[in-house]
Amino acid sequence: MKMLTLSHVEKHFGEKQVLRDVSFSVPEHTVFGFVGQNGAGKTTAMKLILGLLPLNSGQITVNGSAVSYGNTDTNRFIGYLPDVPEFYSYMTPAEYLSFCGAITGMPKQEIKKRSHELLSLVGLENESHRIKGFSRGMKQRLGVAQALLNRPRLLICDEPTSALDPAGRKELLDILTAAKKQTTVLFSTHILSDVEHICDELAFLHDGRIVLQGTLKEVRKLRRASDVELEMEHARDAELLLSDFPFLRRQGQNLLFLEEGKALPEILGRIAEEKLPIRRVERMEPTLEDLFMEVIAK
Repeated sequence: MKMLTLSHVEKHFGEKQVLRDVSFSVPEHTVFGFVGQNGAGKTTAMKLILGLLPLNSGQITVNGSAVSYGNTDTNRFIGYLPDVPEFYSYMTPAEYLSFCGAITGMPKQEIKKRSHELLSLVGLENESHRIKGFSRGMKQRLGVAQALLNRPRLLICDEPTSALDPAGRKELLDILTAAKKQTTVLFSTHILSDVEHICDELAFLHDGRIVLQGTLKEVRKLRRASDVELEMEHARDAELLLSDFPFLRRQGQNLLFLEEGKALPEILGRIAEEKLPIRRVERMEPTLEDLFMEVIAK
């Protein structure tokens, strides 16, 4: 089942067109990477999904129901984590979740049970300090717990790792991976390594358009050839190969770079013929960053 679908979505602010014929769908119980540079239109798209902005054209559905501008009924299916979540700083994590549950009308016993589950999920089950003393990473983790409190069918995360240190990023990414057992995750980011780490499918947004989408495997296949690195034992042998194969590029004293694996059999044949000692031959798998830069340069 498709938990979220955008079909031919367009959005203008005056004469400025922010989204241009945007179409993609998010399967249930996946982590879907919504990828683009800062200013690409990701946050605008998410505000449209939440019914906070009116569409100029197109349609958005969540769990099979159409989104409408204003007090849209589809938001009962959605949990939302903004890039900078705000809290009542004088509360503890448990008090804050209890407060949020009471606002939405959850029964007291359900609030208690669900809060314990979620604080355990995000690693805050033993944290009794006030939120005002929390680090940015701890606040992001609490934000995930709050967004999942009402068991949403869709969790929307807007740049959740952009200001975190490496340890905080890893913690949050692990939490989102675990969360897809309970929900579907739309993960907006410009950090492509995060997408490779946790996303099942992705869509690249550039200049308001979807320029590439599919599963990680499908997207990687679009770059047909991989580059190759050759590390020689001696610098003089690297020099010999450079003279015979001028299309090689030197990246270090002993390190050579071969774009898209061109003429690799001939080079290896030359190495065998001359009996040149070699430390390493490595095919470099294309990264999402390589592919994205290729796509936006076209």
